[in-house]
Order: sequence, then C-alpha cells, then structure tokens
Amino acid sequence: MMSFFDVEPTRPLARPARPGGTVDRVISPRGIRRIVLVVCVLAIVGMIVSSITTHNGIAIATGMTAAVAILCLILVTAVAGPEAFGGPRPVDEAAAADLERRVEVLVAGGADEADVRSLIRAARRLSRSS
Repeated sequence: MMSFFDVEPTRPLARPARPGGTVDRVISPRGIRRIVLVVCVLAIVGMIVSSITTHNGIAIATGMTAAVAILCLILVTAVAGPEAFGGPRPVDEAAAADLERRVEVLVAGGADEADVRSLIRAARRLSRSS
C-alpha cells in the first residue's frame, strides 16, 4: 500500500538525452532573442503610455519588465556566442572545388549527375538537422 508521500511518476520530467549526452533544443537562441526584444519593446510602450496617463505604479512595473528583458537579452547573447546569431558561414572555395571535381569524376564514371547532386543536397540537409 502506498503512503501519501510515495509518488509514482507518470511521465519523465525532461526529454531523454541523445546518445552523445546532449538534449534537443526546444527553441533557438535567435528565437529567444526575438521574444525578449518584443517583450522589451512592449514594456517600453507600456512605460510611455502609463506615464502619460499618470499611472506611476504601472510605469515602474513595465520599466522593471524592460530591465529584466534587457538582462535576458545580454545573458542569451553571452551564453550562445556570436556564431548563433551570425549569418551563413563563408564558403570554403577549396572544399567546393574538390566537391565539384568529385562530382565530375562520378558523372564521368557513368553516374547520373542529377542523382549525384540530389545525394549531396540530402547529405547537407542531414548535416544541418543533426
């Protein structure tokens, strides 16, 4: 018989880790930054509107919300690093030339060029998703 303090978990509290020990990301750092920026802008608008309507308590509360949002923005940027927010990486011209040479060798050996390029696109999609 179970006592009041015995607990049976019905589901895990977190997702199971991948074999490498990493956990799937639920939202990207860029998405977090966008949400925090929206909250910050809305808080600033709230400060302005509540100041105009002489609701000083609301103005202070929205100001504190903006301050916390700015701290979150700084924290996310510091933790994720610049590579999480930058543009696409520069193309390695030597690697691109080597890949094109290999495609030409396969096509010269009798492989269908469209199939080879489709295989390359599938490999790129796979590498981006993992």
